[in-house]
Amino acid sequence: MTSDRNFDARETSKSILARKEELSLKKQQRADLVRQQLAKLYPDPPIPLDHNDDFTLLVAVLLSAQCTDKKVNEVTPELFRRGPTPALMTQLGEAEILSIIRPLGLSNQKAKNVAKLSEIIVNDFGGEIPRTFEGLESLPGVGHKTASVVMAQAFGVPAFPVDTHIHRLAQRWGLTSGKNVVETERDLKKLFPESSWNELHLQIIFYGREHCTARGCDGTKCGLCVELYPRRKKPVVWIKP
Repeated sequence: MTSDRNFDARETSKSILARKEELSLKKQQRADLVRQQLAKLYPDPPIPLDHNDDFTLLVAVLLSAQCTDKKVNEVTPELFRRGPTPALMTQLGEAEILSIIRPLGLSNQKAKNVAKLSEIIVNDFGGEIPRTFEGLESLPGVGHKTASVVMAQAFGVPAFPVDTHIHRLAQRWGLTSGKNVVETERDLKKLFPESSWNELHLQIIFYGREHCTARGCDGTKCGLCVELYPRRKKPVVWIKP
């Protein structure tokens, strides 16, 4: 009887592992389908924030926090005309920067961060944008997502910047159960080839804006959600980070 119970336990364990492998395979299949479809829709996705170089990209991404890219693109032409380099931005000073970016949310703190990081880049980095995550994240107002965007889009280093929009779509598509953007980034990096990261995060952003919007889709309406989950009937309640 003991040997029979051990055999049954082993068989049960094998069945559980088999089911887990099957679920993992299905998740990978969904990821592959997402990558294929988004590559067709957005074969050469542009960076949605207007910029001239790595410094202006860094500033634009910093300004985009809790603000639309469209709104940022309305104020940055004048800001970059007056302060196109870290040295010239430093000369502008916090008050003048604020006068330009005031229409943006959190403008007071953003003006302070832009002025301070420009000064640090001039004094500590020889006027050049740091090319490491550690260096970028040491700057005021620059978190991991902002650093990831700059590393990916300015320097071509594989990175997968995850914001709340990518976090939302990844949950709708069953690619993550992450409770925050850090966990979601980790899960997405496991599912997608490193060579696809830099374009894919932009493709997901554009798809989320145009098709799988926060209010326009609930996980049952847009083309990809339907293709990934044709039998899904109930809306997906996503976990906000």
